[in-house]
Amino acid sequence: MTEQTGKEHQRLRASGGYRDLRSFRVASIVYDATVAFCDKFVDKRSRLIDQMTQAARSGRQNIAEGSRASAVSSQTELRLVSVARASLDELLLDYEDFLRQRNLAQWEKDSPEAVKVRAVGKNDQPDQSDQTEQYSAWLKSPDPAIVANAVICLIHQTNYLLDRQLSALEKQFI
Repeated sequence: MTEQTGKEHQRLRASGGYRDLRSFRVASIVYDATVAFCDKFVDKRSRLIDQMTQAARSGRQNIAEGSRASAVSSQTELRLVSVARASLDELLLDYEDFLRQRNLAQWEKDSPEAVKVRAVGKNDQPDQSDQTEQYSAWLKSPDPAIVANAVICLIHQTNYLLDRQLSALEKQFI
């Protein structure tokens, strides 16, 4: 081993572990819920299906890719987590547009419904299937407004977690 290779090896940080990130777990629920939402409530001929599912997928995938890239480059990790955040913002707008264009009510941040959805997120479950099941009353509703609003709450939760993650990464980077 050369001296240079040894130095490079010492700089590398641990990577991966994205499945343990709360942001990844919630983003996975958002992705699965979005696929189901589009299948159930969006016209099959609409481009909106591709736009929403790709934005949801991009949010989830970029969290994972950022975590994997963390061993090599903090800058790449920051960029990918920022892309995840931007993708989820795009998805958020799609859900808000869906509600507005159909004259469906969007829950206020402190509405009883939104507070109940957020309360589930406060009980962090390492097993994603347990947490997904806790959201099922909203995500499996026959009412598109309930499903859309619940996913909006989950997107806000994921964005909050990503903002905290980005802040910590920026401090590490500096």
